[in-house]
Amino acid sequence: MICFENRVAVVTGAGEGIGRDYALDLAKKGAKVVVNDIGHGPDGISTAKKVVEEIILAGGRAAASLDSVTTMEGGRRIVETALDHFGKVDILINNAGILRDRTFMKMTEKEWDDVIAVHLKGAFCVTQPALNIMKGRLYGRIVFTVSSTGLYGAFGQANYGAAKMGIIGLMQSLKLEIAKYNIKVNAVAPNAATGMTRGVFPEEVIKRIKPEFNTPLVTFLCSEENIESGMIFTMSAGWFARSAMVSGKGVCIGDTERKITAEEVRERFDRIKSLENALPYENAGEIYSLGRPLTGR
Repeated sequence: MICFENRVAVVTGAGEGIGRDYALDLAKKGAKVVVNDIGHGPDGISTAKKVVEEIILAGGRAAASLDSVTTMEGGRRIVETALDHFGKVDILINNAGILRDRTFMKMTEKEWDDVIAVHLKGAFCVTQPALNIMKGRLYGRIVFTVSSTGLYGAFGQANYGAAKMGIIGLMQSLKLEIAKYNIKVNAVAPNAATGMTRGVFPEEVIKRIKPEFNTPLVTFLCSEENIESGMIFTMSAGWFARSAMVSGKGVCIGDTERKITAEEVRERFDRIKSLENALPYENAGEIYSLGRPLTGR
């Protein structure tokens, strides 16, 4: 059994949907959980407090955080909730999110800013203070939430897709900075019928994409047993797969001294755009160093 005894987890956006299920599963497996959410149910009661009560009634330990992820002060208070109640932070799941769907030409500045603030800025505001604790303890597991919208695009979600790809860029750089501290950071692109996606999926699809079908992979990524870092995983309805940014073999034109013409690119464009034998890279330096892309491919 994967066990989180003596581990402390923070889950943002955990008042309902996918985040709620993450929090419940971690608590069931022994973790002390900070349930963060600013939302309230139809009865006016905090959704985060409801999940905390659910965990405590099941014999677990949890504390509620009602702070917003969109400011550094809010992020610090979320982490301080874990410190005040449980003394440390071992696990962070950045799950908080909103949708403001609109075609790009009709999107307002506020609709853009609100989505960027919750998803991308929120990931920064909570992760930085959490990392300061994890670094001192030489241990941590962080999961970011991204989306297939960012990876592949979706109609009317330019703000959401841009925010999610920004998180991937954050993760890719962060994995290099924190590797020596035994902190693993990964990203998941879940798919589920939740309050946030209400009205997006048809009824026959909703039955197959329950929030809890995403939880097992995230639980494993949060465990001590997981040693992978910097990976992106896509999941839906019990299907799990790794996604990756890759580079094709490409074409070398010229000798790095003479000018290269657009016509030369045109003549080789089919080979340039080909992803046959494409490979992922560990960091940007591998792509731009002359030795790696031009040899052994």
